[in-house]
Amino acid sequence: MQDFSRRGLLKATAGAGAVVVPGITAVEAPSASAADKGHGSSKCAPAQLTGRIVRPDDPTYTDARLGWDQLFSHYPLVVVFAQNTQDVVNALTWARQNDVALRVRSGRHSLEGWSNVDNGLVIDISELKSVRIDAASRIAKVGAGLNQLEAVTTLAQRDFAVTTGTEGSVGLAGATLGGGFGFLTRWLGMACDSLVGAEIVVPSGTECAKVIEADPRNNSDLLWALRGAGNGNFGIVTSLTYKVAPLKSVAYVQVTWNGIRNLPGIFKAWQRTAPYADNRLGTQLEIHRNQILLFAVLAEGTPAEAQQMLAPILAVGSPQVSVQVGNWGDVYAGFQIPTQNEPANWKFFSQFTTKPFPEAAIEVIASYMQNAPTDDSNFFTQAFGGAVRRSPRGGTAFPHRNALFYSEPGAGWGTRGTQPGVCDPLTPKAQAWIAEFSQALRPYVNGAYVNVPNVGMQEWETAYWGSNFDRLREIKAKYDPHNVFQYEQSIPPASSSRERR
Repeated sequence: MQDFSRRGLLKATAGAGAVVVPGITAVEAPSASAADKGHGSSKCAPAQLTGRIVRPDDPTYTDARLGWDQLFSHYPLVVVFAQNTQDVVNALTWARQNDVALRVRSGRHSLEGWSNVDNGLVIDISELKSVRIDAASRIAKVGAGLNQLEAVTTLAQRDFAVTTGTEGSVGLAGATLGGGFGFLTRWLGMACDSLVGAEIVVPSGTECAKVIEADPRNNSDLLWALRGAGNGNFGIVTSLTYKVAPLKSVAYVQVTWNGIRNLPGIFKAWQRTAPYADNRLGTQLEIHRNQILLFAVLAEGTPAEAQQMLAPILAVGSPQVSVQVGNWGDVYAGFQIPTQNEPANWKFFSQFTTKPFPEAAIEVIASYMQNAPTDDSNFFTQAFGGAVRRSPRGGTAFPHRNALFYSEPGAGWGTRGTQPGVCDPLTPKAQAWIAEFSQALRPYVNGAYVNVPNVGMQEWETAYWGSNFDRLREIKAKYDPHNVFQYEQSIPPASSSRERR
C-alpha cells in the first residue's frame, strides 16, 4: 500500500456552486445543425468530422488506437476525440452517411477490444470532461469523458461520492452503463442505481443524428436500459447525471497472507460474513499464486469498527494488517497502480454466485491459482448484498440483485509496448489457463457481467441481462431501429435478425 503522503489529488476550483476539473471544460449545449434539423426526415446535409481528428498518417495514431488491454490491436480508419456534444452528432451522422462501421470509446478498457474497429470510425468521448455539483440537491452532472479517478477525487473534495469501480483509469461512463460496482456498492448500490439522467446522441431517420435526454420524465424507458445495458447499444452518452451521497471519510483496510495455504479458511470466513456485514463495509478478495489479499472500505467508520467487522476473516492464519482513515478521494488515489506498471495483456471470465462455494469449488480455485501463468494473474471477488438488493425508482436493466458475490479469474501477462499481445509466447498458455479455470467453476456460478464479457458463451443475452433481454430489444428498436450501434455481443432491435457486420 502506498504511503498516504504521496497520494495525489486532482485539484479543482469552485465557482457559482460548481466544481470544474482544471483543463476540463463544461460540455456546451450543441447548436442546431443539419443533423438536428433532420430529425423526423430521412436525409440531412452532408456532415463533416469535427473535434480532434486522428488518422493513420498522424504521428499520434499509434497512441490513439491502442487500448488498455493490448491483447487486442485494431486499426481504425479515423479516431474522433469529441470536444463537445456537437462533435459526436457530426461523427455519428458522417458514419451513417458514408456507411462506415463505428464504435464508441471512453476509458479504453473494453476487455475484448470491442470499443475499437478495423477500417472504421472510433468516436472517443474521453475529452468530454466536466463536473457540475449542486450540493443542495445532491446532484452532479458530469461529462462522459471522466475516468473513475477524476470522478472520485473531484466529488470527494466536496465530501460526496457515488459507486465506482476500483481502477481509476477505467471510464466512468462505461463502468456505470454496464452496472458498475466497487467498495461502495453494498452501501450505495450499483453505480447505475445513482444514475438519474443522461444526455445521449442517437440515430435519427436513415442517416442523421440527434441529441436527447433520458431521465425519469423524458425517455424513461431509455434511462432504464442505460442502467446496466447502455454500453454502445443505443447511442453515445455525452453526459451523466448522478444522485450523489455525502461521504466525509472512510476506513481502508489491507490484509495480506503469504502463500495460499490458508485459502479454504479465508474464503469460507469471507463468504460467510462479507455479503451480510454492515452495509457500509465493502470488501474484495484477491487470490494470487503466492499470496492472498483482502481489501476493505468502511464508509464513515473507524479502524476499530472495520477490524471488528472483519474479525472472522482476520482470525485465519497470521495476516499482515494495515489500516488508515481519510478522505475517500485520498484513499482511492492512493491505491491506484500506474497503467505502465500493469501487464499489457489481460483475459478475464465473469460470473456471479448466489450460493456459497462448497469445498470443491474452493479446491478448484486453489488448484488453478497454484498453476497461474504469472504473479499478476488472480481470482478476484467482490461482496454483494446490502443495497444491491434494492432497485432504484424506475428500475434498472442490471439483473443480478440476488448475488452473494461476483468473481472472475483473470490472467495478466506481457510488457507494454506496440507489439500485439498475440505475438507474446505466453499468450496461448494464459488463454488456455483462463478457459480451463472458468470451465471448472461453471457448476458453482451463474450469469455474467456485461462489463467483463465472456466470448463464446452460449446464451450470453440472458447471462448478462436475464429476463430483461426482450425488453431491451424493444427499446433498441425504438431508439436504434437500423442497428447502427452493433458489435459482437450487442443488443439487436426486436424486429431484426441477430446478424452482425
